[in-house]
Amino acid sequence: QVQLVESGGGLVQAGGSTRLSCAASGGTFSSYTMGWFRQAPGKEREFVTAISWSGGSTYYADSVKGRFTISRDNAKNTVYLQMNSLKPEDTAVYYCAAQASGWFTSRSYQYNYWGQGTQVTVSS
Repeated sequence: QVQLVESGGGLVQAGGSTRLSCAASGGTFSSYTMGWFRQAPGKEREFVTAISWSGGSTYYADSVKGRFTISRDNAKNTVYLQMNSLKPEDTAVYYCAAQASGWFTSRSYQYNYWGQGTQVTVSS
């Protein structure tokens, strides 16, 4: 049984920064692709970024490229999302997700495990 717990988030001013963390327990974290998704009010869940099991490959949605950075520490079973130059349109619930087969994918339906989400609100 894999559990993912997000932390961080909250209220941030536009142009500011914050870092989200996702701690995993159970399973074999070091073999998982890890991803971040978000869902804004009235919008569908969308892909934000993903990182391969080794950390050697990353992929970002165009909307966050150059502003967000995903990283992982397999020794700590933790994945991070550093969010810089935040914009009001970044306001959403952010979800950590794990792809247990190690598939490097941006497709939400291919992820097996999900965290409960953490709210990030960016004020203008």
